[in-house]
Amino acid sequence: MSDQTTDDFLILRELDEPITREELAAAADASGETLSELRDEGVEIRWVESEVLTDGDDWVVGTFCHYRAEDEDAVYEHADRAGLPATKVTKRGEPLSGE
Repeated sequence: MSDQTTDDFLILRELDEPITREELAAAADASGETLSELRDEGVEIRWVESEVLTDGDDWVVGTFCHYRAEDEDAVYEHADRAGLPATKVTKRGEPLSGE
């Protein structure tokens, strides 16, 4: 995949109910399989990194993910096929500098 034809997207995934780390690992596996399927179909999309959001009891309540994709539709298609929420999808701007 050429990064010249992709943009950076940030995805907030809020969960309706908290999940365990094991359930998060299963969701990550489903995400990876779906990414592979989409690329096999010619869709340019790649996962970059994710941050895990937890509550006070260390249950997973969501994730904040960074993807590179050809467009926003590809991000939503991935979420739909993988059974993942996509609460908010935005294009990533320039990072802030500072402390």
